[in-house]
Amino acid sequence: MSQLNVGVIGTGLAWERLHYPAFAELSAEYRIAALCDIDRAKAVRWANRLGLDPERDVFTDFQAMVERDDLDVIDIMVPISLNHPVAEAVARSRKAIILEKPMGATLEQAQATLDLPKQYGIQMMIAENFRYSEEYNILRELVLQKKIGDPVFFINHSTSCFPCDMRKDTFSATEWRQHPKYPGGDILDAAIHDLAGLRHIFGGIKYLQAFGVPQKDEFSPYAVVTVNINFINGVVGTFSYYPAGQEPQHPLIGLRIFGTQGMIYLENTECGVVNVFYNDGRHEMISFRPMRGYYNELLNFYRAYHRQEELKVTPDVEIGDVKTVFAILQSITNQDVVMVDRVPRFALV
Repeated sequence: MSQLNVGVIGTGLAWERLHYPAFAELSAEYRIAALCDIDRAKAVRWANRLGLDPERDVFTDFQAMVERDDLDVIDIMVPISLNHPVAEAVARSRKAIILEKPMGATLEQAQATLDLPKQYGIQMMIAENFRYSEEYNILRELVLQKKIGDPVFFINHSTSCFPCDMRKDTFSATEWRQHPKYPGGDILDAAIHDLAGLRHIFGGIKYLQAFGVPQKDEFSPYAVVTVNINFINGVVGTFSYYPAGQEPQHPLIGLRIFGTQGMIYLENTECGVVNVFYNDGRHEMISFRPMRGYYNELLNFYRAYHRQEELKVTPDVEIGDVKTVFAILQSITNQDVVMVDRVPRFALV
């Protein structure tokens, strides 16, 4: 199969630390052919590193870049507020698209992004790396195989100290994340990963009820949110996200899934092991390689482009993750229970 020529929109941290390492590992499958960034100097530095011609292959106007006939796929890594408008403009070129999550800054934008593949006849992957990570796919298989019997409930707590990282060389130091121009702030940007992971394991959500502690910091409207979730498959549990604090005790609360015959425990996505505890006293440790989601998603996209396998995270899949975030914000605001996904008829009782 031939290499895919990639045009990159946005050469910031997501490119440098997440997408580029995966592309570099997949050099037989992909060739970076053009770069676009409003900071031309940044893009030129990358062009020199990649052996590209700065005069020919570097752009500050992405629409000029996507007009190139030699590009097969466009990888979009821009601030969340620009995700939909840039994706819509690129879709008109009828080139394949890799779009960072979330697929819209509002639910309306996400719904509009959902229509782009059919409207323009293109392939589009939403780069939700948790759905491609080794650890969440292990968890999904353990639950599907009923390794701990029938799943009953879960506890999932995620801490991310945004204020701690604002002055460091991190994603939290970016201006648009500190002063977001989209609802939910860090909840839509970061907590959506955890929610995508839960949906990947358990499927669609029937109802949720959320509570939040308001704060004045712009990066998130809430210092912490906690959500009671009722999945369509009957599993219930609590998800909490604490972007304004720290969890110094180890082991962390992490993700715990309780079943009729045992429990599954994942401390975090970097620990390298999933623990399975059985009610009869047995204990199993399953190793995983952290941070493989980016590699796996690009490999899946390459194979899907060449019709070797199905694209796993399309807008049709990712729209549920976005809906969950906005359902949480709605529930907190209205102090009410919110239905997230339509319940199939066979699930009604």
